[in-house]
Amino acid sequence: MSETVGVIGAGAWGTALAQMLASDGREVVLWAFEPEVVEAINSTQRNPQYLPSAELARNIRATGDLGEFAGLDTVLAVTPAQVLGKVLSGLSKPPRDLVLCSKGIEAGTGRLMNDVARDASPGSAIAVLSGPTFAHEVAGGLPTAVTLACEGGRDQWKRLSPAIARPAFRPYYSDDVTGAEIGGSIKNVLAIACGVVDGLALGQNARAALIARGYAEMLRFGEALGAQAETLSGLCGLGDLVLTCSSTSSRNFSLGKALGEGKTAAELMADRTTVAEGAHTAPVLAQLAQERGIAMPIVTAVNAILDGEAPHQVVAQLLARPLTAEQSSDQPDIS
Repeated sequence: MSETVGVIGAGAWGTALAQMLASDGREVVLWAFEPEVVEAINSTQRNPQYLPSAELARNIRATGDLGEFAGLDTVLAVTPAQVLGKVLSGLSKPPRDLVLCSKGIEAGTGRLMNDVARDASPGSAIAVLSGPTFAHEVAGGLPTAVTLACEGGRDQWKRLSPAIARPAFRPYYSDDVTGAEIGGSIKNVLAIACGVVDGLALGQNARAALIARGYAEMLRFGEALGAQAETLSGLCGLGDLVLTCSSTSSRNFSLGKALGEGKTAAELMADRTTVAEGAHTAPVLAQLAQERGIAMPIVTAVNAILDGEAPHQVVAQLLARPLTAEQSSDQPDIS
């Protein structure tokens, strides 16, 4: 059988990826921070804390020891974005290929995950796996397509695609690591915004408009950082945006919906077992946009709501913005 693959992070997404990878019979080593999660997976083939719906394959072995990853060539990193660097620094030997599956921007530094990983795991070839994915569907073997962006180009793709692709899990090649990361990070913030719209019962017209204008913000930010527009129009950008902005299966959408219904960010974040990465990404993204002079009013609005401003007032401020052209290159003369 093929070589063992490692997955670092046994949340819902990490567990689902381990289940998908194990579907061809290979051994998958799954690292979990919580000892009780390790015990549950190994003794019951279940992860009741993060993915209770899935009965896990017996060739998935959980561990709390990062030392067991020292001999692995391919490792998927699926920890929350804000702890990725700390966890990866615990690897005694960097893997040949490190596939980043966390979506976010590091608070305090503004670094994308590929920059974090490059410092924490020097010598590893970095790839980014991102796209429209709900963990329970991937774990259940439902058809899924993702972007696999390889900084090592076609050579890395030839190594990784056979290790990751499965009949119901189809990766598409890209060499735009920055674009793949930006799409996955920004869509989480925009999903919160769409959830707020749903919680305020503003209707489907408003949600569709928000997705379109949010995508414009994603393009502006991405292109300013060197991302390719083609990447952001694909699975890891627009595709992921559409999925997470339209379903309560999205943690970020659910968080926004609860905010729109009147709950506070503090109580929601304190009570959540799983991480809504958009809540951590919004402040740093808004700051980066302001520093670079990139117009991102929807991201700014989400950040304001997370800071405690009333959602209906923030929406009113968005609607009161001056009228403008849909394309920034075609501004009307309204003087």
